Amino acid sequence: MMELSDFQVCDRDLDEKTLSRYMSSEAIAVDTETMGLIIRRDRLCLVQLCDTQGYVSAIRIAKGQTEAPNLKRLMEATDIVKIFHYARFDIAQLRHNLGIETHPIFCTKIASKLARTYTSSHGLKALVQELEGVELDKSSQSSDWGNANNLSDAQLSYAANDVRYLIHLRTKLIDMLKREDRYELLEKCLECLPTIVSLDLMQYKDIFEH
Repeated sequence: MMELSDFQVCDRDLDEKTLSRYMSSEAIAVDTETMGLIIRRDRLCLVQLCDTQGYVSAIRIAKGQTEAPNLKRLMEATDIVKIFHYARFDIAQLRHNLGIETHPIFCTKIASKLARTYTSSHGLKALVQELEGVELDKSSQSSDWGNANNLSDAQLSYAANDVRYLIHLRTKLIDMLKREDRYELLEKCLECLPTIVSLDLMQYKDIFEH
């Protein structure tokens, strides 16, 4: 493990001390970095985490790695909400690569689409810009995450920012959804996510179409 300013990097799994810290948080923000967007082709390279106190960690996932016991324990803890932006992709990656069944889940992208119907911009950058007043630097989004032992400061900063704002975004989006009487609809959508991920991993497409 090494320290890079306020960003902790771990190899293969969380250490026990960091796991204990995260297990005491009521919510954890989560994101993943991969070699591409096709789950069965493009491997998982990095898993980023942030707790309610803003403590950010990243786990470097080795090529061919199939388990991370401490991360699995955290992701499957039923009393900790795991917050993602586009959870559908991330929980599929965690399940396919590390055998993790993530729950309970909150997705800021789904919440944004249900709440912010006045816009078509639901990417994380647009969401953080509007609700947090911060402009994210996305220049490292498409880069070689497989070279995990030599990630640049720009890559690490990008990875940290992808989880740093999710917990605050969740609170603001829930307020908006409750105000517009759409929060129960969000809950029903989130309940469906594990099934949708199963369909994705089995490569089903458009099964709800005519």
